[in-house]
Amino acid sequence: MKAMIALLGVLLLAGCQTGSSDTGANDPKSPWWELGFIEPDYMKVWVEDSSVLDINNRMFFRVGGKSAAGGEPEDGTESARGWGVAGGAGIPVTGADLPKLVFVRWQSISEQKTYKGFIEIPEEARQLMVKSTHQRCPETPKKAARYMASLYVGLAPGGVLQAWVRDSCHHPTKVAHAQGEIEPLGPQQGKHGGRYAYPVSEKAKRYIERWGIPYGSW
Repeated sequence: MKAMIALLGVLLLAGCQTGSSDTGANDPKSPWWELGFIEPDYMKVWVEDSSVLDINNRMFFRVGGKSAAGGEPEDGTESARGWGVAGGAGIPVTGADLPKLVFVRWQSISEQKTYKGFIEIPEEARQLMVKSTHQRCPETPKKAARYMASLYVGLAPGGVLQAWVRDSCHHPTKVAHAQGEIEPLGPQQGKHGGRYAYPVSEKAKRYIERWGIPYGSW
């Protein structure tokens, strides 16, 4: 919380010095931030568990949703290669200060494998999260600043984790990348007979048969 207060002080001081009413410092805003997950097209995931360590070294368990934002566009392109738009619905991490570390254990449905991993959130990402709700977008200075800061974690085959935050103009910015590992106990840590949350969809099967899984593109 000290880091957030210090940064807020700098932003408020800047607003006072410019004398502008469009800085966004006084716009309505949530005291929390939201966590969401995304997936590459056709590469369905199911989040079994997610936890956050905040900058005060407090752990928050079972945060975020189970599903991730993604799609199956069938547009004739290799749309699973790389990441799409980092967005979608997130869930507020109530009570948490800015994030320091995020843990995720997830099922990679397209591979029928389960991964777990940590992704570290750098200081510059936290600064951008605070700035996004305390400074209006220069492109729309009359529009109120964002109400809630966002952190998105992408999950991809091979155990890849990628993090984004959105700036004051809602533009996603990549802030971290990490490599997870196979969960040796399998889905749900060996519970439910090793069954996965979903089968591979027919659209995903057709896509993978044609294009394969683009390892190395995430």
